[in-house]
Amino acid sequence: MVNFQPFSGVVTMIDNFSIGQNNVVGCYKLISVDGGYGRLVNFVVAPTTYFVDHVMVSVGDRVTGFYDANAPVPLIFPPQFRAIVMAKDTPNQNVKVDHFNGNLESSDGTLRLNISPHTQILLENGQAFNGSVANRDLIVLYGATTRSIPAQTTPHKIIVMC
Repeated sequence: MVNFQPFSGVVTMIDNFSIGQNNVVGCYKLISVDGGYGRLVNFVVAPTTYFVDHVMVSVGDRVTGFYDANAPVPLIFPPQFRAIVMAKDTPNQNVKVDHFNGNLESSDGTLRLNISPHTQILLENGQAFNGSVANRDLIVLYGATTRSIPAQTTPHKIIVMC
């Protein structure tokens, strides 16, 4: 199971990143993110990395990158993670990437989803998803939450990661 972890900060650099023996340039990017207080991360962005709302990220943007904390990484500084999902920070929109169980509660126990008829449920390719979102990895876009434990929210969009 993927252990999704977020890292937020300001994009300080975007550069091409060559991978493999063919050194194909341009398909992979290296995005450097400064989280403040000396916390730096380089995200390797592949053609399969999902960008929330398909936004273009530029130097100076505040972003959150989600990566698999269980995946092997090179022992270098700053750490270099393969980005699974990237989200550009927007006012009044929160993004949570996690595995949600049968009760629609995140694996870290911090968020429970209340699906409404107005919640858009899509696949990563933008097509409608008609199955159950329970027991799946989800990208959840939401606004306000309750102050309960776990916090509850009615998301406005859910992207199912198949």
